[in-house]
Amino acid sequence: MKHDETADIDRVLSQYRTVAVVGASSDPDRASYEVAGFLKAQGYRMIPVTPRGGEILGETVYPNLTSIPEKVEVVDIFRRPEDVPPIVDEAISIGAKVVWMQLGIVNEEAAAKARAAGLTVVMDHCMKEETEKRQSENTEVNQDG
Repeated sequence: MKHDETADIDRVLSQYRTVAVVGASSDPDRASYEVAGFLKAQGYRMIPVTPRGGEILGETVYPNLTSIPEKVEVVDIFRRPEDVPPIVDEAISIGAKVVWMQLGIVNEEAAAKARAAGLTVVMDHCMKEETEKRQSENTEVNQDG
């Protein structure tokens, strides 16, 4: 039986509001910057994570997940697939609920480890695109009814 990833995405986007963006960039031309800004504008608590530190979009940057002083629900990963396993380990250790690997990022071993630890896993999807798609569907429903 194939896993219903659409239902997972719907649940994640409707239930969780605190997102750590791992691999966040301060470069406005990078996808991670665009997505982080979008999530913040949508009312998510967006926490940028990158070793460089500093500030991104007015938010304090943390060097890793374990240094974040608040509860993180979703770990949104903008890193190469081979860089994902240690991030998943950190996500498990901090009690995150979801590991979300952005568009083009797939690591089946890391996903299996996260699922075995009870986390929901979304791979190869963009949080921004998935949110916009659902907003568009909701607008169409509201206009029809």
